[in-house]
Amino acid sequence: MMIPKTMKAAILVEQKAPLQIDEISLPGKLDYGQILVKIHFSGICGSQLGEIDGVKGDDPYLPHLLGHEGAGEVLATGRGVNRLIPGDNVVLHWRQGSGIQAPLPEYKWKGKKINAGFVTTFNEFAVVSENRVTKIPDDYPMEIASLFGCAVTTGLGVINNNAKLKIGESIVVFGAGGIGLNVIQGAALVSAYPIIAIDVHDNRLALARKLGATHLINSTIEDVDHQVRSIIGDSGADVIVDNTGNTSVIKLCYELTASTGKTILVGVPKKHDNINIYSLPLHFEKTITGSHGGESNPSIDIPKYIRLNRHGQLNLNDLISDRFDLENINTAIDGIRNGEIAGRCLIRMNSDAE
Repeated sequence: MMIPKTMKAAILVEQKAPLQIDEISLPGKLDYGQILVKIHFSGICGSQLGEIDGVKGDDPYLPHLLGHEGAGEVLATGRGVNRLIPGDNVVLHWRQGSGIQAPLPEYKWKGKKINAGFVTTFNEFAVVSENRVTKIPDDYPMEIASLFGCAVTTGLGVINNNAKLKIGESIVVFGAGGIGLNVIQGAALVSAYPIIAIDVHDNRLALARKLGATHLINSTIEDVDHQVRSIIGDSGADVIVDNTGNTSVIKLCYELTASTGKTILVGVPKKHDNINIYSLPLHFEKTITGSHGGESNPSIDIPKYIRLNRHGQLNLNDLISDRFDLENINTAIDGIRNGEIAGRCLIRMNSDAE
């Protein structure tokens, strides 16, 4: 198949500024291990908001493309690719799966190179590395499939791999966004109790309840320390997961964790915004650790989660609360920031996307 010459994409040109929607040029041919995908849906993850805001500091790669979870159709494959063929439907994910780690794609904008990683999804088409895509059944909904790129695999990975949560253990989840909701759902799947969801937005807490939270706390109107201890006791929770990246919240998470419990950090604090904790308990059985995408393996995990979803064990339909076209992606980002959007927000990349 002929590679399209141009496509529309959302471009990060300047930090702390709206994305620019413009035409960019695709490479004339695919390199070794590369795959051309027509994007149907892309999710918006908190990581992209962090990139826009410069959470990790100044961005040396501007301008560049964004997005790391989506679903689409394979249009063409480069040399060496033997896991996929044109016509396959796939999930695009940022965590490495099976296959080749291909060279980075070479897009151009206004005649100059524009940077992109091994996968980007805020664009109508994507040249991606083979190990950033996983095939899905032809009849599986693309909308749902896009969630496996990050939100679902990370959230459930936190439960399976980082927390190793057991039946009847207590868990507190700070931040009920796309990943937090899946942490909550994963905790419900393993019969944890109680499952305490904490957020600043009531609409997100209501969704958390629907996905398995047993207790809800709005931190803007309630004393979180008091409420958590009144539910689980002064000994603290077995597992606490922070999705906020707020250092004062992280400190509270650590203090509310039991002496033999685990504090797991999913959210990333701003650069140079450090935490201050009393470390003596770490010399015994208490732990604090950062999660990297739930340590998930998309090639192995996605087929399992599809099976769970198809048999009614994993609720993914309710995770999707809003859909926007690419031209309105900045409106979508604003809705995530101000809390109007409760669950995962999807960007519809092509008019024929289903």
